[in-house]
Parts: sequence; structure tokens; C-alpha cells
Amino acid sequence: MDLNRKNMQKIALLIVFTILLLVGLQKFNYVIGGVHAIFHLVMPFVVGGAIAFILNVPMCFLERKLFPRRWGRRLNPLYRVRRIFSLILTFALVIAVLSILSLMVIPEMARSFVTVGERITIFSAQVINYVNDLATNYPEIVAEIQKFFSDWNNIDWKKIGEQVYNFFVNGNIVNDTFSFATSVINSMTNFIIGLVFAIYLLLQKETLGGQFKRVLYSFVPEDKADHFLEICQLTRDTFSSFISGQCLEACILGLMFFISMSLLRMPYALVISALIAVTALIPIFGAFIGCGVGIFLILIVSPIQALWFLILFLVLQQVEGNLIYPHVVGSSVGLPSIWVLMAVTLGASTMGIVGMIINIPLFSIVYTLLRQSVRSRLQKRQISRHKLR
Repeated sequence: MDLNRKNMQKIALLIVFTILLLVGLQKFNYVIGGVHAIFHLVMPFVVGGAIAFILNVPMCFLERKLFPRRWGRRLNPLYRVRRIFSLILTFALVIAVLSILSLMVIPEMARSFVTVGERITIFSAQVINYVNDLATNYPEIVAEIQKFFSDWNNIDWKKIGEQVYNFFVNGNIVNDTFSFATSVINSMTNFIIGLVFAIYLLLQKETLGGQFKRVLYSFVPEDKADHFLEICQLTRDTFSSFISGQCLEACILGLMFFISMSLLRMPYALVISALIAVTALIPIFGAFIGCGVGIFLILIVSPIQALWFLILFLVLQQVEGNLIYPHVVGSSVGLPSIWVLMAVTLGASTMGIVGMIINIPLFSIVYTLLRQSVRSRLQKRQISRHKLR
């Protein structure tokens, strides 16, 4: 090998990388701690970027439809302030949707709890009557119950109390509670900082994009910079299409539930349908959250109708999961149905709900890039098509 300057630089970089890898393996705990600390520092900005990415879709739509450059032959006087107005309208729209949903669901949940409290008295009276009839007809069961309470009275409650006290004093209950409170405070802080960062990104996205391009082209070769920007554009288009497809799929599912529940004359049709539509924004599995709340609401009115609602949910969920979701969301991001299911499953097992939402567009990007690379390689090798079937 010719030991010119370029090759010497490659050898030096390889040596440095090998040394860093060996040190990292020997001090693996410190490396993990450092990665965790860096991840903790950048988390607010990651949250802000995610919020900006999501809100950018309706904001761009409002800019195009409400604030065009021209109204006929005249210039639009609001065009220069379109960004601020569109951002305000976007936040107002999100707050309005959340408020309407809260005003629909929370009062019904409160009424359901009140109804439960009212029916507990009737239910307890029925239980007492049932126990009395049971004692009259089956005296041997009463004898077993009396034996149980006799053994219950012989329990050393003082010793049990000391063990419970030692568990709370010497255990990690206090530390766990403090850790949970700290985690909640950190999450709220990250969300607030991320929201402010998202607003700044949305208001200054063209300026920040121009600055990023200047830095990229100044340090990276032009062809590689062009390829990187193409991937960024693909990522933007894919995420936007995914969000649009996910919202469309949620609306379709909510409408299906509303029509079906109205035809079957089930209670709370509008409330439950709206709740399922919102929770369906979580890919594939989100509607189960709305199903649980719906079963609880209907169960108070009629247990039989709650059972029919569960059957209806399972049927519509199969239709949605096998037909609507893969075609609506899968086609919007250019991802086949089988890969949509795989992306959701892997995302749920690694990062929970966030992973489920992020993995579909990420899989789509990887799938598109891999498909382009495979097609290019096959064309260069001139492989006949009949061999690929």
C-alpha cells in the first residue's frame, strides 16, 4: 500500500478508533453513563423537534389555504404574517379538539362513577339477601365461614404490623416515590422547554434550514451533501404523509363506531366514538384504550350491551387492522402492510407508544432507500427480470 498522506490519515483514524473502542469496552459503565447524560440533555430538544414536526403539517395546510400570496390579482396583505397566524390557529385547533374531547368524556365518566356509587347500596342489599338465603339452605357453608373467621382471629396482627412497618421504613418506598415525582417534574420540564423550542423552530424554519445548508455544504462534499438533503426531504415527506394518513384512519374508525353504535342503539355513541378516534392516533393498539373506557361507560347502563359493544369492537378492529390501517397508513408512507405491522410491533417493544408512532415512517424511509439501492445495483449488474420472480 502506498503510504501517502491520505492513506496515513486513514491509518491514524483507524488507530484512534481502535483505541477508543478498547477504552470504551473496558469502561463500559462510564460510556453508558455518558450516553445517558447526553440523552438527558438533548431530550427537551428531541421533544421539541417532534412537536414541531407534527404541528408543521396542519400549519403548512393553513398557510396554503388561508394565506395565499395573492387573492386574485391583488397581493394578500396578510401574507407576510401568515406564519404567526397559522401557528396561532394550529395551537387553537389542537386546544379546541382536546377541550371538546375532555368536555365530552370527563362529565360522562363522572356520571358513571356517581351511578356506580348509587348502585352499590342496591347491590350490597342484594348480596346480604343472597348470603342469608345461602345460610338457610346450606348450613355447612356457614360452618366453614365461621371456622375461617375463627382462624382469622388467631392471627398475630402485631407481628404482621411490625413487618409492614419495617417494609415501609427500611424499604425503597420513599426513594421510589421521590424518583417518580422527580421523573414527572422532569417530563413536564422537558415538555415545556420542547414546546418553546418547537415554536421557535416553526417560526424560523426557513432561516434555520438555510443556516444548516450553509454549514453542511461548507464541511461536506457537494455530492454527499446533496444526497443527505434528499434523505432529509424524503424523511419530511414521509412523516407528513404518515401523520395525514394516521389522522384519516382515526376519523374513519371513529365514524365506523358512531354509525354502528347508533344503529345498534348503544349509549354514549358519540362520546365513545370520539374517544376511540383520538386514541386511534396511536398505531394499531391505541383504540383498545378507548374500548376499555367505552366498556366501562356502557357497563353501568347495561352489562349485555357492554358485551355486544366488545363484540362490535373486536369485529371493527379486525376490519380496521387488516384492511383500513395497512392500506390508508401503509400507502401514505409507501410501506407494505406486513412491514407496517412489523414496525408497530418492534416500536412497541423498544420505546412504547413513541416507538409505535415513530417506527412506521422510519421503516418507510429505510424501505425506500433500500429499494432504490437494490434497483440501482440490479440495473448495473443487468440481472434479467425472470430470475427475480
